[in-house]
Amino acid sequence: MEIVILAAGKGTRMRSDYPKVLHTIGGKPMLEHVIATAYSLTPTQIHVVVGHGGDKIRETFSDLDCEKINWVVQHEQLGTGHAMQQVLPHINSTSEGNQILVLFGDVPLVRTQTLLQLVTSCKPPSLALLTARPANPRGFGRIIRNKADKVVSIIEERDANAEQRQINEVNTGIMAIPVVHLIRWLKALKNYNNQREFYLTDIVAMAATEQCPINALTITDEIQVMGVNDKHQLASVERHFQLRQVETLLESGVILRDPARLDIRGEVICGKDTVIDCNVVLEGKVSLGNTVEIGANCIIKDAVIGDGSKVLPGTHIEGSTIGNKASVGPMARLRPGTKLGDETKIGNFVETKNAEIGKGTKANHLAYLGDVKIGENCNIGAGVIVCNYDGANKHKTIIGNNVFVGSNSVLVAPVELKDNAFVAAGSTINTQVPADHLAVARSKQRNIAGWKRPIKKQ
Repeated sequence: MEIVILAAGKGTRMRSDYPKVLHTIGGKPMLEHVIATAYSLTPTQIHVVVGHGGDKIRETFSDLDCEKINWVVQHEQLGTGHAMQQVLPHINSTSEGNQILVLFGDVPLVRTQTLLQLVTSCKPPSLALLTARPANPRGFGRIIRNKADKVVSIIEERDANAEQRQINEVNTGIMAIPVVHLIRWLKALKNYNNQREFYLTDIVAMAATEQCPINALTITDEIQVMGVNDKHQLASVERHFQLRQVETLLESGVILRDPARLDIRGEVICGKDTVIDCNVVLEGKVSLGNTVEIGANCIIKDAVIGDGSKVLPGTHIEGSTIGNKASVGPMARLRPGTKLGDETKIGNFVETKNAEIGKGTKANHLAYLGDVKIGENCNIGAGVIVCNYDGANKHKTIIGNNVFVGSNSVLVAPVELKDNAFVAAGSTINTQVPADHLAVARSKQRNIAGWKRPIKKQ
């Protein structure tokens, strides 16, 4: 089997400078969802037909593992049949029984299992269609059946008469076609219709005329075949996609305070009895252990969080690993390269970057910890700053075990604080502090007698 994904449409109703298929669902371009589904069917080849914004589309997928993808350009958008004609030279026509599965780059929610059913029903030399019966068929091509209830043609809504428009069985566009017939049918297409386009759907009437078996698989879950043509439909498909992700989490034992207020934009793995509060966004690859608690209004991206840890409200985490029984937030920010040990505590308005922090260490509030390695059971006071950047290069700070850094201290990297060192509040440290030493680095205090406060001028 070969798969053709039609993705050449301009998407005028999207009112956007971006190609329609690059608009995202769940944080990924719609076309990426379709390609992933196509890959799951293990085809011999995937052909993606691009037109408007084709260079931008190919650039977007340049880093994707696309060894099976053949990009085909449709320079003029003259209909779905014309798009398929551009693919013909690339199709393997010598393999007996080869079939083509047609998908669409703006229909991102179709499931692998549904497509497997469709392909299975397409026994050569039969043609298989995926149809639906939506509550409102407006905008879809209608399935025309004869008195024996056999499919004989598909007529586009613009070309349908009043009686035909009353039909509620519609064409989804997804079909499986035997190559042995497809080549002949495509060459016979005409553009005698309202839009002066070459419709791929016209091959159905040709199949019926030749008494080629036509199998129609009617889908009951019409959300799977919902296409995106404007921003309203994009929002609707996004919400349905999120509901799918939520269902998976609930089935795995996760507690969601409000399933409607969780956004998943990537891959999420959750343990048992994890609790996620409202307005949480999970991006990239996120792994949450057992009994993890995620507070409201958190954004977590590409992170691993261990069993029993708590992420308090308003916290942002990216590219970080958090151990077991740790506490982060509220209003903390963990940047890429952060590794927190078990039972660590990162409090409000603490920012970390490329920081390795040992078991039991605490930075309760108002600190910046960048390019630093901190041992176990340390205390980082309020207002502590690790100065890791000299204006040209980044430098490392190393802090041993059981170190106390007093409030409002500045550690000027590169510098090292040995085990059990104690830094007095308000110190600026730029040389090594030996083990078991107290470091005091303050300017001398002066008390000026008779000093008058400034008076506000009238």
